[in-house]
Amino acid sequence: MTTFAESLKKEIARVARKELRDEIGALRKTSLLQRTEIAALKKQLKALQSQVNRLGKVRPEPARAALPAASAASVAHPRGKPGRKVVFTAERLKTQRARLGLTQEQMARLLGVSSLSIWKWESGGAAPRASRVPKILQLLALGKREALARVEPEAP
Repeated sequence: MTTFAESLKKEIARVARKELRDEIGALRKTSLLQRTEIAALKKQLKALQSQVNRLGKVRPEPARAALPAASAASVAHPRGKPGRKVVFTAERLKTQRARLGLTQEQMARLLGVSSLSIWKWESGGAAPRASRVPKILQLLALGKREALARVEPEAP
């Protein structure tokens, strides 16, 4: 009787493996389809993120050159909206410096800091002290001619 019981157990195990094989195959197919779909969605997300970044760079900044550079309050609240501050960002400093046609060294001379500080601010490695931010924002609000005129007298 033991051989009958053993052969019955073996047959049950064989049938179970056979049925599981079919089910596992279906699960593998489903899993593969889901993985490929996830990969496609990741590619689509990456493309959309790069498109958003490009559009963010293309978006024109508000015309701050038209603002008078006389007071820090006019820079802190553009277009007369109280409660809305202009915030210092590394990217803005870099683009505005390029727009003004100034080198990092010239910008540093105008602000009374080292060119290394300008480089660190632009690369995001450091942030300027809070006491320097209004002066930086005033300088960034200048027009190209006015900024170059301020640099010329200080040139050796």
